[in-house]
Amino acid sequence: MNKEKDKVVPIKVKLLSIIVPAVIVTMIILIGISYTISKKIILGYSSSLLNSSIENQSNEIEAWLGENISAFQTVKDIIETTSPNKEQLQAMLDGYYGKNDNCQDGIYIADEKGNLITASQSTKQESSPCDSVWYREGLTRWNLGFTNAYKNSDGADVISATGILKDGSGVIKVLSADLSLERVSIIVNSFIEMDNAQAFLVNASTGEIIAHRDMSLISTKLSESSDGFMQDIWSKIQADSYKIEEIGSNLAGISEIEGTDWILVSYIPKSIVYSDINMVRVAMIIICIISVLLITVLIERVVNAVISPVKGLTKIITDMTNGDFTIEVPTNKNDEIGVMSNHVDRFIDSMRNMISSIYNVSERITEQANNSDQLSAQMYDASKLQTDSMRELNSTVEQLSVSVNIIAEHATTLAMIVSDTRENGDLVNEKMADTVDVSKKGKRDIQSISEAMDEINESVQKLKIAIDKVGKASGEITNITGVIGEIAEQTNLLSLNASIEAARAGEAGKGFAVVAAEIGQLAKTSTDSVHNIEGLINEIGSLVQDTVKQTDESVENINKSSDLVSNALDTFDIIFTNVNDVNDLVQRMLEKVQEVDEVASNVAAISEEQAASSQEILATLETMVEQSTNITTNSQEVSNDAETLSRTSEELYNQVAIFKIEKGEK
Repeated sequence: MNKEKDKVVPIKVKLLSIIVPAVIVTMIILIGISYTISKKIILGYSSSLLNSSIENQSNEIEAWLGENISAFQTVKDIIETTSPNKEQLQAMLDGYYGKNDNCQDGIYIADEKGNLITASQSTKQESSPCDSVWYREGLTRWNLGFTNAYKNSDGADVISATGILKDGSGVIKVLSADLSLERVSIIVNSFIEMDNAQAFLVNASTGEIIAHRDMSLISTKLSESSDGFMQDIWSKIQADSYKIEEIGSNLAGISEIEGTDWILVSYIPKSIVYSDINMVRVAMIIICIISVLLITVLIERVVNAVISPVKGLTKIITDMTNGDFTIEVPTNKNDEIGVMSNHVDRFIDSMRNMISSIYNVSERITEQANNSDQLSAQMYDASKLQTDSMRELNSTVEQLSVSVNIIAEHATTLAMIVSDTRENGDLVNEKMADTVDVSKKGKRDIQSISEAMDEINESVQKLKIAIDKVGKASGEITNITGVIGEIAEQTNLLSLNASIEAARAGEAGKGFAVVAAEIGQLAKTSTDSVHNIEGLINEIGSLVQDTVKQTDESVENINKSSDLVSNALDTFDIIFTNVNDVNDLVQRMLEKVQEVDEVASNVAAISEEQAASSQEILATLETMVEQSTNITTNSQEVSNDAETLSRTSEELYNQVAIFKIEKGEK
């Protein structure tokens, strides 16, 4: 018994070991989903902002380049239109010098003979202008265009706006103006809208960096860089993959500069983009831990409140199985457990009454069996004495009168004893009939309890079906909230796009921007509500699953209780059988006593006749000896039946003694 009890695991421990891990896993999944969704939203927002920044940078760079090349083209057009002489040309170059801050050396011209014409204030000098980068590229175009980045004669990184000058002199000339790459780098990085973002310009055909915040990287090639990020950018440029995406540890965007073969690359570290969401994740983890602790305490209290009545009823039924009927059953519940408690309480009352009656009957049967045993012993002794006396009649007639008187006295005594025994047998018979009726009533009560247990089991099964329907309904609600969440997400994206379009529209789009912002806020509120509803539905689903498991445990306990009641029913079947056996033995004893009574009456009659006439006694001596022998045999049978009745009564008493019906019994 001790080993079996050690193996028992409480229902409370089982439920907590299942529910608490399920809650923890659910919380982890919710945090993961929330983090992933938030990360996607922030990534989308950052991508949109970075894309807007790249477009703005591209437009500003294009405008800046266009402004400069337009200014240079204007000077070129004036020279080509006026066809000035040498002095006039020099005056034009001197007049333009210092007018453009981006072009510190001003505009200069070289002809096919290697002559270099610059502004008087310019310090630019070249020993062989015709071999320079700007001259060779300028010979390839009529209109001004920018060269690739190169180092000029002073060793500075520059790009040049250059083209053929048609001044009508008949000499091939190239007009050019230098723009410092340091200046270009400043322009590129000055139009970045995102904090902590960086940008650089790359020549798409050569992979050479034209402008970069780090001046040491200017004129270097992406393909030769040891930085994996730079090499990935070069791979994207070669594949014409110009979109916002995560490259290495950065969120990067690539855009072409119209009118040039330049590529603008703008990027921001992902650690900066996700810094806020990481803080939110830490906060969510802390909230999750606190929520798990609170939910665990709540579940423990709820489980304890539900399991306590079942544990109490289980202990009561266990004590009943061990024969203890002194226990009290609380019946203050109005649920299935209360109904079962009421039936168990009624069963205990019936058992107390029945066992008490069996106690009393078994004690009386034992007492009467002992009396019958004593009487049968006396009958046996009397019959032996009678036989000896009858034999003495054969040896001496003189002692016949004395022997007859003795036989008559013994016969009279035997008749009285048999009469008393018969009366006691009738009383025993009545008590046994009462015992049989009580046993039948106890058996019917146990069967009623078994039927009540079946009804409780059926009610619990119906409850389980209802809970399953609730679980299915929760699943349908979850699907609906998913659809609403998708609609809210699409609305949020439309609002964001509308905000961008409103920003592009400028002053005219302010009203539309306010509407778009309100729609975005409404979408965000809808998304948050959907998330809250999903959390509640998931929690309801978990509680429904827990209730189903708890119902299964209750069904198992009820089935165990039904088994215990069935065992009690089998025990009372055995008791009922033993009582019937005792009743049969009593009937047989009464029959034997009847036979003894008849024999004793015959003996008394014969003794009276022998007292009247010894001749008749001598004549019937053979008959009396035979009857005396029969009396001895019947007395022995009565003695054996009385002994059997005594053992049966003792067995009945021992079986009933295992039950306790009064407090304080051990």
